[in-house]
Amino acid sequence: MTHNSQPDPLDDTQPMDPAVADIGRFAPAPEPRPDTRWAWAPTPGQTPATPWASSATANGAPAAAPMESRQPPAPPVEGAPSPIGVPTGGNGSGGGDGNLPPSPVTPAPTPRRRGGPGIGTVVAASLLSAVLASSGTVLVLHQTGAFTPVTTAGPQASPQANGGNPVSINESSAVIQAAASVSPAVVKLTVTAQGTDPFGTGQSEGVGSGVLYDASGWILTNKHVVNGATKITVELKDGRTFDGRIYGIDTYTDLAIVKIDATGLPVASLGKSDELKVGQLVVAIGSPLGTYSFSVTSGIVSAKGRELTEGTARITNLIQTDAAINPGNSGGPLADAAGNVVGINTAVATASSGIGFAIPIDIARPIMNQALKGETLARPYIGVRYNTITLQLKTSLNLPVDNGALIGSGDGSASGVSAGGPAEKAGLKDGDILLAINGAKLDQEHPLDAMLVQHAPNEVITLDVLRAGATIKVQLTLGVRPTNLQ
Repeated sequence: MTHNSQPDPLDDTQPMDPAVADIGRFAPAPEPRPDTRWAWAPTPGQTPATPWASSATANGAPAAAPMESRQPPAPPVEGAPSPIGVPTGGNGSGGGDGNLPPSPVTPAPTPRRRGGPGIGTVVAASLLSAVLASSGTVLVLHQTGAFTPVTTAGPQASPQANGGNPVSINESSAVIQAAASVSPAVVKLTVTAQGTDPFGTGQSEGVGSGVLYDASGWILTNKHVVNGATKITVELKDGRTFDGRIYGIDTYTDLAIVKIDATGLPVASLGKSDELKVGQLVVAIGSPLGTYSFSVTSGIVSAKGRELTEGTARITNLIQTDAAINPGNSGGPLADAAGNVVGINTAVATASSGIGFAIPIDIARPIMNQALKGETLARPYIGVRYNTITLQLKTSLNLPVDNGALIGSGDGSASGVSAGGPAEKAGLKDGDILLAINGAKLDQEHPLDAMLVQHAPNEVITLDVLRAGATIKVQLTLGVRPTNLQ
């Protein structure tokens, strides 16, 4: 650009001082207008304003965030001015995101009245601005959860209790109530028996537990607690002691009945073990290790229908629980959350932790009633060897049914029907499948032996029998189970 020697009086852009007339004016290149549509992409030199701000490039400029990682900006606060460059909706010519929220539309200004605004107008405008601003603040705080009340976890959700596991107040109360209900009927049995050791024959002493089921002094316990006893001392929770005697020994499972001469004693309520569910809360009470009398532990029903074999002895249809059971607990009650006795603690798995077993009370109930009637303890006998049908047995033998009891020795080496027994007299044969007893179906949870013990010797029962593809009904009179039968 060239300059005239004489200044133009109409051009006010000429320098006033002739000394600087020939100095070139600074004319920087125009900078692009800042685009604030991407609030998380700051201009160079600025600190990212949001947690989604991209990191700077090597030359200090921020690297653009990939589109899939970008988060939409916070919605505009009501009453707040729109940021410069934010489109008010739709897809603008600047390439903005059509999903961006629209900015509040500023109302068109009203014509100014002559004389300018009065003091009242200024005050009203100020109040209106304050209201709008506070309303926007409330909306923002509400969206960020500032007004959400903070709650503290109650005791039932505390991970500190029970070794880090949440404990329910209801569960704790149930254990307390069950223990209070059953404990008065639990007894400690100190048993003296004749024993033999490497040094000769002598007296040995052991401790077990039991439970009173009748106020006249009838006690249910384990056979292995009192078998061979020469003296039994029964201690109640209130401190009273009595001499006990064995009334009878069960011929089917590890149970026995002990009698003391007393009346008006506390009695435990009896439940129904068949109604127990896996995972249900249970409470065990007894005198573990013979020292910690009337201790209470709790757990759940871990499984049903378990089987134990010790030498030639076999115990079936047991309740498995993780409630702590130790020597001295044997014969004590396993109760449900309502305080009803559902089992008699009998054993613990060796080399294990938290695996105990109890005999279902439904199996014990018949001999308990026999004792109350003054009858000899006896179990029913059908006279068959059988296998409970499982999916594996059905598949391997191509059986036509999913459940029942298949009569047979298993390996086919001998007949499954005992000679001269009730089954032979009723006409049962090898290969017959017993489906039901008196209409009650047999399956893995209700096997033949567990169903039979609920009946009495000499009782006539009706069997549903599958034979050669046809179902027939067979009448059978139960016998008395031999004492040496395993």
